[in-house]
Amino acid sequence: MNLSTFNGDWSKVNFLNLMMIDLRGNLRSVTLPREYATEKVLRDGIGFDGSNYGYAKVSNSDMVAVPDMGRALLERRGEFNTVHVFCDVVSATDERIPFEQYPRNVVRNAARYLRDKKIADDAKMLVELEYYAFDQVEYTIQPNRVGYRVATAEGLGDDFSSAPRFGLFDGYHRVSPEDRYRDFRDTTVELMGIAGVPVKYHHHEVAAGQLEIELEFTSMEKTADDVTLAKWIIRTVAREMGIFATFMPKPMNKVSGSGMHVHQFLTRDGKSLFPGDGVANLSPLALSYTAGLLTHSQTGSLLAFTNPSTNSYRRLVPGFEAPVSATFAKGSRCAAVRIPSYLKKDSTRVEYRPGDASANVYFMLAGMVMAGCDGIAAQLDPVALGMNSAEILQEKIFPLNLNAVLDGLEKDHAYLRPVFPEQLIEQWIKVKREEAAYIYNAPTPQEYELYF
Repeated sequence: MNLSTFNGDWSKVNFLNLMMIDLRGNLRSVTLPREYATEKVLRDGIGFDGSNYGYAKVSNSDMVAVPDMGRALLERRGEFNTVHVFCDVVSATDERIPFEQYPRNVVRNAARYLRDKKIADDAKMLVELEYYAFDQVEYTIQPNRVGYRVATAEGLGDDFSSAPRFGLFDGYHRVSPEDRYRDFRDTTVELMGIAGVPVKYHHHEVAAGQLEIELEFTSMEKTADDVTLAKWIIRTVAREMGIFATFMPKPMNKVSGSGMHVHQFLTRDGKSLFPGDGVANLSPLALSYTAGLLTHSQTGSLLAFTNPSTNSYRRLVPGFEAPVSATFAKGSRCAAVRIPSYLKKDSTRVEYRPGDASANVYFMLAGMVMAGCDGIAAQLDPVALGMNSAEILQEKIFPLNLNAVLDGLEKDHAYLRPVFPEQLIEQWIKVKREEAAYIYNAPTPQEYELYF
């Protein structure tokens, strides 16, 4: 993948690729030959059918994708130069009203909500992006045969299980030559820097084939775009190097899952509002924000956006540092909200640990901020609510399957309404219930083992 920042020189450009976000958070695109990438297109955008992106039907599904040239990238692929650019989506009417279901608009409205309510000027986010790299992947889904097989050169799979290797769970911070994917991560991180995605560091994670890239703090709106770009770059480079990258939360049974932890704090006048003299060095505002995160996670409502796949709940099980109850604690990786213990008091922040990268990151970040703001508005106290624990509390266990968290979202979404349109919530529930039915109605090999 050969990327550079686009300098505005169109003379050697062959194509303009307009990138949009669908309901699930995946990138989609339309590519225009250079001669059609006119000043009018750059200013006014192009029309497309928004209903094919999964959004709830509106009276007129014609939408307009307007290029956001602020983050344009130039890619050289073979003989061609392509400019890639994120798009905003607006209505096809003369007024060009922002399409309220579009993910970039949702996260933008959440940031605006913070300012309008005078809660904060901004929300700063840092994402830890965990994923797996496999050298071989196969899966089949037939009425009479179902199965999958993955393998990594680090010692998992028929072709690699007898090769020199470290233990399946001994990969944390391994160095080369045992770390077989160092060059892969170096390449992706270099490209992310070119794309304007700030990376704090990268390393090998616990399991064979499991990797992590930690981004740096940026504003919530930029963080969502950064994660989307990072996933695109990682997947693209992987395929170019003959390997497969997946952000699936739990690709293997009884092996560590991959999360997408989000460190966060609110700011006013450039200063964090989270440090204070309360529990774990949190301010009253930060404690109420934490209580909002945990309260709406316990109902399942927030999890419907932070953990929106059936596979999410293969990961959220005790024993793999995946939190399963509404607790917060300093330094504990079992708590749903962790306050990092290595930070100085004036740098105190919170880390929300349940989420994973099957989420639409725009909805995930916006949902967390709205849950936190609801906690602030209600002046919730997580200590008084019994959430101050490093242990798993049985009475505060999350709903741990997709249908259960969707039930929670149906009952508990008033806090989301200022930025999540009712149509969007209804469509999200509909689409995710269809996914749940597809997975939960299918027999598994384990059921054959137990019941045949």
